[in-house]
Amino acid sequence: MDRGQLADFLRSRRERIAPADVGLPAGPRRRTPGLRREEVAQLAFISTEYYTRLEQARGPRPSREVLAGLTRALRLSDAERDHLHHLAGAPPGPPPGPSREVRPSILALLHRLPQAAAIVLSATYDVLAWNDLAAALMEDFSALPRRDRNLLRRAFLGSRREGRRLYGASDADEFSASAVRNLRAAAGRYPDDPEVTGLIRELLDGSEEFARLWAAHDVCAAPTLCKTFRHPVVGPVSVNCDVLDISDRDQQLLIYTADPGTPSENALRLLSVVGTQRMDAPL
Repeated sequence: MDRGQLADFLRSRRERIAPADVGLPAGPRRRTPGLRREEVAQLAFISTEYYTRLEQARGPRPSREVLAGLTRALRLSDAERDHLHHLAGAPPGPPPGPSREVRPSILALLHRLPQAAAIVLSATYDVLAWNDLAAALMEDFSALPRRDRNLLRRAFLGSRREGRRLYGASDADEFSASAVRNLRAAAGRYPDDPEVTGLIRELLDGSEEFARLWAAHDVCAAPTLCKTFRHPVVGPVSVNCDVLDISDRDQQLLIYTADPGTPSENALRLLSVVGTQRMDAPL
């Protein structure tokens, strides 16, 4: 265990994270960049005293559970996670939870699809990345805290204004059932991840529908090839839905496209101009 290098690494990763990145308020008195030590400790489910000792190069060798908590709290990439384990003298094993790191090539691909709405989902249906047209069609994900970018929370715990569920998607019920099956499979792959278990517990406590679907223990789902979004500005938008597996990250790339020459294609073009503005909002 290299205590000095571990301390320096933890400090550098902590200082690069803005409070807003993890859903925390910036606050008026932040003398140093990034998160405070107590905030990292809280996110990692360890005591502030223990984390402080690690950053001061006087802590004991952290367990794999502590390293997993630090990986999540500091939003480490897969390479950084492995480096953390090596510094702590504990060679890395399989990822403890679903990866949240999206490959740069996938991010670039999103923005090379100007006529398609596209998002990247984690194994637990967190929206990890999106392009401008997806934000216009669904919602402005950049304006939401990280935890609220989860489609399962949106489907089962979100408000249903004007009878619209899950952005007014025509297959909202089918999507929800399919997502529950996939979440059960993900829970089998990441049984010890607190974010996975916490999400399941939150959904079980907050939604009778989720509890009923979860109790069925189904783990397979047929993909939906087309759906219609009822958009509040441009009206119904019918799209084809293609799902590409990013197997090395346990992620999915969803691409929504409209058939050429249809009113839905025109609606997507209008949305690409309007963006996330709400022209129907009262002045």
